[in-house]
Amino acid sequence: MLWSLLKILIFMAVVAGLAFGVGFLTELGEVAILTVAGQEIVLTPLVAAVGAVLLLLAVWALFKAVGLMVAVFRFIVGDETAISRYLNRRSERKGYEALADGMMALAAGEGRLAIRKAERAEGFLKRPELTKLVVAQGAEMVGDTDLARETFKALVKDDRTRFVGVRGLMKQKLAEGDTETAMKLAERALALRPRNEDVQTTLFQLQAQHDDWAGARSTLAAALRAGNLPRDVHRRRDAILALAHARDAMADGKIEEAAQTAANANRMAPALIPAAVMAARLAIADGKPKVAQKIVRDAWAAEPHPDLAAAFAEIVPGESPADRLKRFRLLLSKHPGHPEIRLLEAELQIAAEDFPAARRALGDLAETAPSARSLTIMAAIERGEGSEDRVVQAWLARAVTAPRGAQWLCDNCGHVQAEWRPLCKSCNSFDSLSWQEVEQSEAALAGPSHMLPLIIGRLEDRRDTEADTDMTEDADVVVEAGDADAPDPGKAAETPEDTDTAAPPRN
Repeated sequence: MLWSLLKILIFMAVVAGLAFGVGFLTELGEVAILTVAGQEIVLTPLVAAVGAVLLLLAVWALFKAVGLMVAVFRFIVGDETAISRYLNRRSERKGYEALADGMMALAAGEGRLAIRKAERAEGFLKRPELTKLVVAQGAEMVGDTDLARETFKALVKDDRTRFVGVRGLMKQKLAEGDTETAMKLAERALALRPRNEDVQTTLFQLQAQHDDWAGARSTLAAALRAGNLPRDVHRRRDAILALAHARDAMADGKIEEAAQTAANANRMAPALIPAAVMAARLAIADGKPKVAQKIVRDAWAAEPHPDLAAAFAEIVPGESPADRLKRFRLLLSKHPGHPEIRLLEAELQIAAEDFPAARRALGDLAETAPSARSLTIMAAIERGEGSEDRVVQAWLARAVTAPRGAQWLCDNCGHVQAEWRPLCKSCNSFDSLSWQEVEQSEAALAGPSHMLPLIIGRLEDRRDTEADTDMTEDADVVVEAGDADAPDPGKAAETPEDTDTAAPPRN
């Protein structure tokens, strides 16, 4: 009611103002003289004002006409929406304002508001390829998966937005855990945009998870051609895929294929320890010990590793400890002072029963960097040198609660694995396992530490029981011996002469 009254008052004020202005201009006695082509035209102030307004209207109409002519020209040359956009310019402005508000709402995390603004923009613009993108992202933001799915399906139907729709559906399937469908959608998306880095990475990861090593190598090559992957990273990942393929071939009994693929993986990445170990062992099985020795030596030069030492030992399986120690000098001469070198030499010296040399090789490693392996080696050295059992048990007790040493650790999630594999078992990340020292928490060591008194107590009880058993057996022997020497009760009536005769002389 108040607003209606206010509008009436404003209208009356405008009419009154116009009437006052017209009356004022009519009462003015001055005139305006306009000279056109040598002729003078006398204008009253009112006629001059009306003429100025008409001139402005004419200029405005001229600009409108020019804009319409431009729109018609664009329509003729192929822009089918040029005339409609010109006629709906005001609606278009409102639509783009609503679309901009929707995008700002997305940036602010207001998904519901973004959806409403996008729907409003669609009413003005009639551009679903723009507005549906905002709707889909807003639906994902608020967790409305059904709306997001329907929007992505609508985007798939348009050539301009098909890739975005397929990629959105792929992301949804990944979130739902349907990796098989997600992999098919990723393949379709990559066919639409072969150089898209995000789709290449997703497809590669899915192919690796499904053991599709050939497909993963093809995707990896596409990423290299697109410039989305450095060449050195491509070589290493390609080597890992080749190694995985070789393992599958080995499991299927395809020894020759496995040997060729493993050798190829080792050539591409000589420092890849699992590839070197497999290639070396297959070379040994093929009767090529020199090839195996070269493979292990090259990988050992990059990084010493126990698996490489084990493969190197298999080259000559029946050799004596002394000969093995002599042959291993080829590896021990590299990386002097490295913990793996010191541990390996100590183990070889123990096998050769040269315990002082083993102690010298190990040095202070058991004190400065104690691990289960180094402490166990110290226990073996003490045992070999004839130390007391309590000394040996003390080293073994420390080994129970000591860190495990270097292990295969996932750089992505920190999960420790017993053996190397292309993908982490915990997070499925590719090529994330590295051989490194693992720091164990106090909580991880608390259980074994609490068990120590029980373990040692049982060992001591066992020794005491064995000792008591031995003492009992010895006592029984003594008693039996004493019974044999004692006089038989049945002979108590013998004469002293007989007894003196039968008894041995006493000194």
